[in-house]
Amino acid sequence: QLQLVESGGGLVQAGASLSVSCAASGRTLSSYLMGWFRQAPGKEREFVAAIGRSGTSTWYADSLKGRFTVSRDNDKNTVYLRMNSLKPEDTAVYYCAAKLASTGYYRYGSSYDHWGQGTQVTVSS
Repeated sequence: QLQLVESGGGLVQAGASLSVSCAASGRTLSSYLMGWFRQAPGKEREFVAAIGRSGTSTWYADSLKGRFTVSRDNDKNTVYLRMNSLKPEDTAVYYCAAKLASTGYYRYGSSYDHWGQGTQVTVSS
Protein backbone atom coordinates (compact mmCIF):
# COMPACT_ATOMS: atom_id res chain seq x y z
CA GLN A 1 0.00 0.00 0.00
CA LEU A 2 1.36 3.38 -0.99
CA GLN A 3 1.66 5.89 1.84
CA LEU A 4 2.21 9.60 1.30
CA VAL A 5 3.49 12.08 3.84
CA GLU A 6 3.64 15.80 3.16
CA SER A 7 6.03 18.13 4.92
CA GLY A 8 7.41 21.63 4.67
CA GLY A 9 4.34 23.69 5.33
CA GLY A 10 4.41 26.66 7.65
CA LEU A 11 3.69 30.33 8.20
CA VAL A 12 5.22 32.81 5.77
CA GLN A 13 4.68 36.41 4.80
CA ALA A 14 3.12 37.47 1.55
CA GLY A 15 5.68 37.51 -1.23
CA ALA A 16 7.77 34.75 0.27
CA SER A 17 8.53 31.37 -1.23
CA LEU A 18 7.98 27.95 0.25
CA SER A 19 8.52 24.39 -0.85
CA VAL A 20 6.47 21.45 0.33
CA SER A 21 7.42 17.83 -0.16
CA CYS A 22 5.56 14.58 -0.44
CA ALA A 23 7.49 11.46 0.50
CA ALA A 24 6.17 8.09 -0.56
CA SER A 25 6.69 4.69 0.98
CA GLY A 26 5.38 1.22 0.40
CA ARG A 27 5.45 1.39 -3.38
CA THR A 28 7.61 2.83 -6.12
CA LEU A 29 6.43 6.33 -6.84
CA SER A 30 7.44 6.16 -10.49
CA SER A 31 4.33 4.09 -11.21
CA TYR A 32 2.09 7.01 -10.27
CA LEU A 33 1.04 10.28 -11.72
CA MET A 34 1.21 12.70 -8.81
CA GLY A 35 -1.01 15.63 -8.03
CA TRP A 36 -1.15 18.47 -5.57
CA PHE A 37 -4.44 19.81 -4.30
CA ARG A 38 -5.33 22.36 -1.67
CA GLN A 39 -8.29 23.17 0.51
CA ALA A 40 -8.86 26.48 2.21
CA PRO A 41 -11.22 26.85 5.17
CA GLY A 42 -14.80 26.85 4.02
CA LYS A 43 -13.87 26.10 0.43
CA GLU A 44 -13.84 23.04 -1.74
CA ARG A 45 -10.66 21.20 -2.51
CA GLU A 46 -9.04 22.48 -5.69
CA PHE A 47 -6.47 21.23 -8.12
CA VAL A 48 -3.05 22.86 -7.90
CA ALA A 49 -0.64 20.91 -10.10
CA ALA A 50 0.19 17.47 -11.42
CA ILE A 51 3.25 15.76 -12.80
CA GLY A 52 3.55 12.73 -15.00
CA ARG A 53 5.29 9.52 -14.03
CA SER A 54 8.64 10.44 -15.55
CA GLY A 55 8.42 14.10 -14.61
CA THR A 56 8.44 15.22 -18.22
CA SER A 57 4.85 16.43 -18.22
CA THR A 58 3.44 18.95 -15.79
CA TRP A 59 0.07 20.66 -15.50
CA TYR A 60 -1.08 23.58 -13.40
CA ALA A 61 -4.22 25.36 -12.37
CA ASP A 62 -4.44 28.36 -14.66
CA SER A 63 -4.47 30.81 -11.76
CA LEU A 64 -1.23 29.38 -10.35
CA LYS A 65 0.79 28.93 -13.51
CA GLY A 66 4.04 30.83 -13.30
CA ARG A 67 4.16 30.97 -9.50
CA PHE A 68 4.06 27.27 -8.60
CA THR A 69 6.37 24.55 -9.85
CA VAL A 70 5.89 20.82 -9.39
CA SER A 71 8.78 18.39 -9.66
CA ARG A 72 9.66 14.89 -8.64
CA ASP A 73 12.65 12.74 -7.81
CA ASN A 74 11.70 9.13 -8.38
CA ASP A 75 14.99 7.91 -6.94
CA LYS A 76 14.04 9.60 -3.68
CA ASN A 77 10.38 8.63 -4.02
CA THR A 78 9.48 12.27 -3.44
CA VAL A 79 7.41 14.93 -5.14
CA TYR A 80 7.85 18.65 -4.55
CA LEU A 81 5.80 21.79 -4.92
CA ARG A 82 7.68 25.05 -5.04
CA MET A 83 5.51 28.09 -4.37
CA ASN A 84 6.76 31.59 -5.15
CA SER A 85 5.29 35.04 -4.54
CA LEU A 86 2.85 33.61 -2.06
CA LYS A 87 -0.39 35.47 -1.40
CA PRO A 88 -2.76 35.31 1.57
CA GLU A 89 -5.26 33.54 -0.69
CA ASP A 90 -2.78 30.68 -1.05
CA THR A 91 -3.45 29.81 2.59
CA ALA A 92 -4.74 26.24 2.67
CA VAL A 93 -3.95 22.68 3.57
CA TYR A 94 -1.92 21.23 0.74
CA TYR A 95 -2.34 17.57 -0.15
CA CYS A 96 -0.41 15.31 -2.45
CA ALA A 97 -2.13 12.45 -4.19
CA ALA A 98 -1.13 9.49 -6.33
CA LYS A 99 -2.94 8.24 -9.40
CA LEU A 100 -2.15 4.78 -10.73
CA ALA A 101 -4.56 4.28 -13.57
CA SER A 102 -4.04 5.83 -16.97
CA THR A 103 -7.71 6.76 -17.06
CA GLY A 104 -9.30 9.55 -15.11
CA TYR A 105 -8.67 13.26 -15.44
CA TYR A 106 -5.71 14.48 -13.42
CA ARG A 107 -7.56 17.62 -12.37
CA TYR A 108 -10.20 15.61 -10.54
CA GLY A 109 -9.46 14.49 -7.02
CA SER A 110 -11.71 11.50 -7.53
CA SER A 111 -9.20 10.16 -10.08
CA TYR A 112 -6.55 9.63 -7.40
CA ASP A 113 -6.04 6.45 -5.42
CA HIS A 114 -3.92 7.57 -2.48
CA TRP A 115 -3.74 10.77 -0.46
CA GLY A 116 -1.43 12.23 2.14
CA GLN A 117 -2.61 13.79 5.37
CA GLY A 118 -1.87 17.32 4.21
CA THR A 119 0.40 20.12 5.34
CA GLN A 120 -0.78 23.58 6.38
CA VAL A 121 0.49 26.60 4.49
CA THR A 122 -0.42 29.97 5.96
CA VAL A 123 0.45 33.22 4.23
CA SER A 124 0.15 36.38 6.28
CA SER A 125 -0.44 39.78 4.74
